[in-house]
Amino acid sequence: MALKYKRVLLKLSGESLMGSHGYGIDPEMLSHYAKQIKSLSDLGVEISIVIGGGNIFRGLSAEKSGIERVQGDYMGMLATVINGMALQSAIEHQGLYTRLISAIEMRQIAEPYIRRRAIRHLEKKRILIFSAGTGNPFFTTDSAAALRAIEINAEVILKGTRVDGIYTADPEKDATAVKFDKVTFQEVISKGLNVMDMTAFTMCQENNIPIIVFDIAKPNNLTDIVQGAEIGTLVQ
Repeated sequence: MALKYKRVLLKLSGESLMGSHGYGIDPEMLSHYAKQIKSLSDLGVEISIVIGGGNIFRGLSAEKSGIERVQGDYMGMLATVINGMALQSAIEHQGLYTRLISAIEMRQIAEPYIRRRAIRHLEKKRILIFSAGTGNPFFTTDSAAALRAIEINAEVILKGTRVDGIYTADPEKDATAVKFDKVTFQEVISKGLNVMDMTAFTMCQENNIPIIVFDIAKPNNLTDIVQGAEIGTLVQ
């Protein structure tokens, strides 16, 4: 079957790595992600990943503990590197070649981000894991995902979440919430829907990068999406 998307950026939240735990990394979730990514790679898709760090440390919550915002944001960036290393190990366990790339230089464990080199890795079918956000405070990993997707010419951002798309309200809290199958960038703004933070969202809108929000926990969702199945919610 022909691929609808040949180069994708997969955005994963750090929280989704917790699984049933309240903190840290659940080995079962890590293995689940790695197997999903392997299935995607087997189709010939060029894959890059941005992962958050909320399962370890959230920069935004740092101020409550007396940590300065900028310092807290850098701590959050380091948390994404830890998640990136864990994901790298799990993906390589599946027999794939990966490159962990950090926006903050730490040569012993990750490559620095160089755009042309990153694109070359993708062309060679290596899995790219972008960590440390954008390398700047005040920017979320959503913003990092949007930025990297634009830079590497990704065709779509696949945002894996715990729910199966975008709803009129949080479906975990409101039973009357209605799911959108497709929605425009303008509708997301006018309806105040929570997809990504506004900086990331505006970047996607200005550079015409579609976003698909879907349930990452369900097996085969990733492979079905790149083959053209209408799963989750498409923002374009």
